[in-house]
Amino acid sequence: MAGKIPDFNATARAGTGKGAARQARRAGLVPGVVYGGEKDPQAITVEFKVLLKALKAGRFMSTLFNLKVEGQDDVRVICRNVQRDVVKDLPTHIDFLRLHRNTRINLFIPVEFINEETSVGLKKGGTVTTVRNEVELKVTADNIPESIIVDLADLDIGDIVHISDIELPKGSRPMITDRDFVIANITEPSALKSSDDDEDEAAVVEGGTEGGEDEAAATEE
Repeated sequence: MAGKIPDFNATARAGTGKGAARQARRAGLVPGVVYGGEKDPQAITVEFKVLLKALKAGRFMSTLFNLKVEGQDDVRVICRNVQRDVVKDLPTHIDFLRLHRNTRINLFIPVEFINEETSVGLKKGGTVTTVRNEVELKVTADNIPESIIVDLADLDIGDIVHISDIELPKGSRPMITDRDFVIANITEPSALKSSDDDEDEAAVVEGGTEGGEDEAAATEE
């Protein structure tokens, strides 16, 4: 689950407004702001290459960072928005939210499947059908899970995984509370489905033929 909080470096930005933002981008930087935590907003810049690499690594929006700005105390933050160029899809602005250890926030946490190689159902040729790739949870800032773990080891064909089957970290709960929603299920092999469908069709045809013969016999009588 939650591990060591990674550092993320930024630089305080003196200028604000569109002109200062454009100047920062020309210098290979992405302008941004840090807000919340009962403090005034802080204008910052981050290196474009560093930010782009972090975004490509994944889970950036659900990762708690230790933001380091020279001359200031470190602060825990989480990214709440990344604005992108509409044509190039590259980051142009970033927003960070300051957090306390006990701050509760809503995050979409990715679903991760484990023990696929030992799964009872998958060994029989079944398939994992994913209903939700991520789940929105309310979590505390000091205990943000990297993923929601679904253990497939003991699951057989036809088994269904609900949110109630998942062990969530302490202090976390799903945002949807009015129903026990489905995360995934193990479906039977497609070949088996085709075989069952063929058998059903054959039974219908055979039953229809027998019915026709009975009607003919009754008519002759």
